[in-house]
Amino acid sequence: MEVTEIRIKLVGDRDDKLRAFCTITFDGCFVVRDLKIIKGTRGAFVAMPSRKLTDVCTRCGGKNHLRARYCNECGTRLNPDRAERDEKGRAKLHADVAHPINQQYRDELQRRILDAFEDELDRAEMPGYTPPADDLSADHVHPPPPTTPKPQHDSDDPPPHSFGEGLLP
Repeated sequence: MEVTEIRIKLVGDRDDKLRAFCTITFDGCFVVRDLKIIKGTRGAFVAMPSRKLTDVCTRCGGKNHLRARYCNECGTRLNPDRAERDEKGRAKLHADVAHPINQQYRDELQRRILDAFEDELDRAEMPGYTPPADDLSADHVHPPPPTTPKPQHDSDDPPPHSFGEGLLP
């Protein structure tokens, strides 16, 4: 599987931890959106798209994020230590939606994304820079369905059917 496009969308200022979002296309036919480029303590890294993990309230069965202190449905106080922990003892609050299977490919993908990020930072410094189009640009939006023309009638004649016709006796 070949990476055929990497789009970088810079966000915030240079002091923010979240530096950019990334969209990556494989083989010209499969897109993964919402990769994040984050400034960490040891340099920039790529965070894969993820979702917040949830659990259910033991009282009402309502769905709650693992950081919630009270149930969204019934208000019951939730156990603050209910999140699964990783090998370093940190609470696991998110799960990757898409990610490389092995470290070797993760490193390769991260290198390519960070190279594209640096290139975009360089372009952003140039006069007349315009950021790349959002993922919802015209080339990604489906056109509206075709409409059939309405039949024309004389202005003196009533329309063939009027709104609500036949509802009341």
